[in-house]
Amino acid sequence: MKADWKLKSLIIIGAFSIVLAGCSGSLSGMSGMDHSKMNMGGTNEPQKTTDAQAVKTQVLTGKEINLTAMESNQEIAPGKTLPVWTFNNSVPGPEIRVKQGDTIKINLKNQLSEPVTIHWHGVPVPNAMDGIPGVTQNAVQPGQSFTYEFKADVPGTYWYHSHQDSVNQLDRGLYGSLVVEGKTDEKVDRDYTLMLDEWVSSGEGMAMSGMDMSGMDHSGMNMHSGDSSAKENNMNSMPMGHDMSMYDLFTINGKSGSLVDPLPVKQGDKVRIRLINAGYLSHQIHLHGHEFKVIATDGQPVNNPGILKDNVLNIAPGERYDIEFVANNPGQWLIEDHSNNKPASGMKAMIVYEGISSSADKSNASEKLPAFDLAQYGEAVKTAFSLDQKYSLEYTMNLNTEMKDGKMVYTINNKTFPNTDALTVKKGDTVKVRLVNKSKTDDHPMHLHGHFFQILSKNGTPLTGAPIMKDTLNVKPGEEYVVAFEANNPGDWMFHCHDLHHASAGMVTELKYTDYKSDFVADPNAGNKPE
Repeated sequence: MKADWKLKSLIIIGAFSIVLAGCSGSLSGMSGMDHSKMNMGGTNEPQKTTDAQAVKTQVLTGKEINLTAMESNQEIAPGKTLPVWTFNNSVPGPEIRVKQGDTIKINLKNQLSEPVTIHWHGVPVPNAMDGIPGVTQNAVQPGQSFTYEFKADVPGTYWYHSHQDSVNQLDRGLYGSLVVEGKTDEKVDRDYTLMLDEWVSSGEGMAMSGMDMSGMDHSGMNMHSGDSSAKENNMNSMPMGHDMSMYDLFTINGKSGSLVDPLPVKQGDKVRIRLINAGYLSHQIHLHGHEFKVIATDGQPVNNPGILKDNVLNIAPGERYDIEFVANNPGQWLIEDHSNNKPASGMKAMIVYEGISSSADKSNASEKLPAFDLAQYGEAVKTAFSLDQKYSLEYTMNLNTEMKDGKMVYTINNKTFPNTDALTVKKGDTVKVRLVNKSKTDDHPMHLHGHFFQILSKNGTPLTGAPIMKDTLNVKPGEEYVVAFEANNPGDWMFHCHDLHHASAGMVTELKYTDYKSDFVADPNAGNKPE
């Protein structure tokens, strides 16, 4: 797995098992996934051997979907094949595309050597379907199956991933995209999904299972926006090291560099690109050669979005941004990562006009471009929440990086999970939460399960643009946001940092409804690991 292959200097507290995770080989590339004209197929017949070779990501539609978790090997960069964990023998797993209002069933079969689950990131599913081992279900054991069922009633761009030992399992490749097509969605000619991620080229095919990530020292990690120039130099003074700069392959749809499939367009096409960050670093995405609009964030529409050009989108772990442009500038144009480090050079795709002969666009990744500011974008409109209204409950979450008992941990109000204080609500409550990042160098992309929240202010200044609804919000060092939501989905929900290294080392709390009682009973033998 990626997170483990690159740990050059790691001492693990406690026991772990070593699992051989596969062999090498060469694979076919993965499509940029234009869904506007595709004939959607079924699932693959699962393969059970570790010498399996991954296939192209499929797009699956319909009201019943089959997903099989299995081992494979995927060519990530030219000549670099790594062992991966997959859904349906591909990384990313199949893109699931469903219609708004459909009730869908997803049958998960586990052919891996360890338990798994699926969390539907951003989708307001019923609590029992949230995929959190030990909280909403028992992890699905090797050889066993589990069926998720929910109504896809909120359109947008979402994704799914394992939430069992998720810092490691997601890092191995257990993720895919989920698109809920809205009844009133504007028609586009091309619809592409780009999943962003980071890998480690130094993998030797060994995967360490059952790791206790809470024992890691993350102080040397480069956490802000994938900028390796900011990495601290204090690793040798700490008991353990985990250097995020070891993520040295950045990918789009599981491929890096020349393996990334081009995105064909025709002159005059209206093009939608769904950007999903499945990794643990932020990425600065720049679309070359075209004006564009940000039409949705975390799947939720932006009111009257304005026209942008030569802005970078800072996409943090767990976040999604949908952009739209008209293909009115024939040629070959890049969409690329402007993060200030070498691996970013592999995170680029080429937009290619069909029937147009032209030379390929050149990277300008070293150029400093203005960052898109969500707080001042789009047009204001009356919303359900405001800063000065009365709320049923108000909470403050101080996020920090601390040393406790010789370990680097990530805290909420100076506590680590499971000792953090839950946010307790009852159905119908209105809730205001103040998120404050007290870490000196670490970004904290905070993800709330089961709910959308509205951003009310940033650093004390009210938002002046369109109302922004999100489920994942990146809080940078020194920043403060105020958000609000309605407690309208009863259950026991996670609220955690989606840099899962931080979550696994403590930055997790829960949103608990006092008027909800689950009939779930945790099995102490299931090996449930919610983070």
